[in-house]
Amino acid sequence: MIYSGKAITVRALDQGIAELCFDLTDDSVNKFNQLTINELKEATQAIVANGQVKGLLVTSGKDGFIVGADITEFGANFGRSEEEIAASVFETNKIFNAVEDLPMPTVTAINGVALGGGLEMALATDYRVMSDVAKIGLPEVKLGIMPGFGGTVRLPRVAGADNAIEWIASGKEQRADKALADGVVDAVVSPDKLREAGLDLLGRCISGELDYKAKRQEKLEKLKINDIESLMVFETAKGFVAGQAGKHYPAPVTAVKSMQKNSTLGRDEALKVEAAGIAKLAKTPVAANLVNLFLGDQMLMKKGKTQAKAAKKVEKGAVLGAGIMGGGIAYQSAYKGTPILMKDIAQAGLDLGMGEAAKLLSKLVDRNRMSAGEMAKTLTNITPTLSYDGIDSADVIVEAVVENPKVKHAVLSEVEGKMRADAILTSNTSTISIDYLAEPLKRPENFCGMHFFNPVHKMPLVEVIRGAKTSDTAVAATVGYALAMGKKPVVVRDCPGFLVNRILSPYMGCFMQMVHEGADFAAIDKVMEKFGWPMGPAYLCDVVGIDTGVHAGGVMAEGFPDRMAYDYKTASELLYEAKRLGQKNGKGYYAYETDRKGRLQKVADDSVWELLKGHVGERKEFSEEEITERLMVALCLESVRCLEDNIVDSATELDMALIYGIGFPPFHGGAIRYMESLGLANFVAIADKYAHLGGLYKVTDQLRAKAEAGQSYFA
Repeated sequence: MIYSGKAITVRALDQGIAELCFDLTDDSVNKFNQLTINELKEATQAIVANGQVKGLLVTSGKDGFIVGADITEFGANFGRSEEEIAASVFETNKIFNAVEDLPMPTVTAINGVALGGGLEMALATDYRVMSDVAKIGLPEVKLGIMPGFGGTVRLPRVAGADNAIEWIASGKEQRADKALADGVVDAVVSPDKLREAGLDLLGRCISGELDYKAKRQEKLEKLKINDIESLMVFETAKGFVAGQAGKHYPAPVTAVKSMQKNSTLGRDEALKVEAAGIAKLAKTPVAANLVNLFLGDQMLMKKGKTQAKAAKKVEKGAVLGAGIMGGGIAYQSAYKGTPILMKDIAQAGLDLGMGEAAKLLSKLVDRNRMSAGEMAKTLTNITPTLSYDGIDSADVIVEAVVENPKVKHAVLSEVEGKMRADAILTSNTSTISIDYLAEPLKRPENFCGMHFFNPVHKMPLVEVIRGAKTSDTAVAATVGYALAMGKKPVVVRDCPGFLVNRILSPYMGCFMQMVHEGADFAAIDKVMEKFGWPMGPAYLCDVVGIDTGVHAGGVMAEGFPDRMAYDYKTASELLYEAKRLGQKNGKGYYAYETDRKGRLQKVADDSVWELLKGHVGERKEFSEEEITERLMVALCLESVRCLEDNIVDSATELDMALIYGIGFPPFHGGAIRYMESLGLANFVAIADKYAHLGGLYKVTDQLRAKAEAGQSYFA
């Protein structure tokens, strides 16, 4: 044994070859925490000191290679000054430089996922051979930062500037065929041939057949590109990347600028440019929020898996009510491997549901993400039926019929008499009380809410709603089913609107209030899209359906009359009475036309104002500041009330639910993170400014106390 640590071992093989193996003790994955980085330095020194090593094979003892840096250490690291961060990053890079400068050929065998620092480690070696099932990439921009272990320096010199810009600015994981075509790896083989291929490459280097020193030298020098080519590549890329990323996400453009600047320098000076770039990004609120989002997601998944252990695995599901929603649920279950029964009362409904599933699968086939055979196999996982035959084989049943309490009561009571006594019954209701829906049930302990967000295949969140009589087993089984479907489950307690729709309602209510005062709904949309929302509130009403929004508004007004009921007809109610239902019938706040590709495009429709005339105030302008403050204060205050009412367990889960359920701008971190970024005392002062407008802006006593004490909602 040449070196033995808790994360890395180096042992001698035959013919002067040594193997450096990453295998982090007491962890399921390899990652670059401080321990691993320190051991890489020691292991490299031990290899040099040994003096007998003629070639080095770098491997992993895990199923994957290295998942990247240990993100739990980012908080402490990013808390330092920009200068300290840059200096620390450059010092760490000296360790990777030492690997690159080893006096013998080096080959990395990438057996599984190699992301971020994992790929950067591989780039520090002379050659890379990759399993055909592995995936690699540099996803740092998704955390609001950029590669910091040499990625912006080595990747352009290995794969060319164009490829490096694409890989780094997109942050996407790449498959083996793409990695080989782009020159990021030197060979792709089946998993069983990986080790053999790596050793073969080393043997050819040792024999002199391959000139590893010449290959290495290219990474040590400036990028082989002339001034005109550089200008064309980088200047064009900066404009394109800025357009794709948007102004709220600076990391992709910063990475391109760093590559442009370091392209004219040798390795060591180039790495100083990279270190300065990552240090600058590390101090941005965007990086802090996206890192917290990543850690929040890990917490959510860990908690969900722990909860799911309390129930047996769901082997088969069922959905009652086909159509678009039921078809989406059936598709998601079948696509992720859990067979599902799809029951409806009409053949037309089943046809619509199966058509929805087939349409979604066809898109995957068109994008080469699934074969036609796999599509056919997935469709066989969905069993459409007009009867309850086979319902007793389902472990979890999702009721997804029309949002009508009487209809739901009838369907839930009927299916309870047909299903197994130990099966779990759930409702995909978006607004109706779970306790109310449970009233006619004989086994309310086996009933809970399972609220999917539309479109099911795109929206990650599932709210698992616990009623007063819901058992832990029912929650556990439902959480487990959501996880099996590839969703992000958040357990919430029963109340009107549950968590996400309850929080969204004051935001929409404030929008209605401002339109009633004479605000231009299109102007409000523009301001909130500028804030970072995927669409403004008027457009959202049209997409969801004006009728759906009016129904939800009625439920919320009944549940929280002090702040969600209005003494006037809202703009949406007026549009509903005029049968303007939004996208579903081509007219809502906007009119809708199809473009040449058949996609719906919204266009201004002045007739809306004729309809609203006499019911809303005279048209007037509101400042961007007031629009943003009023809508966001209302949303954030309801978020606080949900925490105080124990509707959800933590501020982190609340923020994650808003990001995954309604597209709250991730770079703002969620409602509670956004409040704290403003400073709670400042937020309270802003809310108090609008207190005369009604209950939507009333600050709770607990929030006021926290603000005065300088406390945080996060541990």
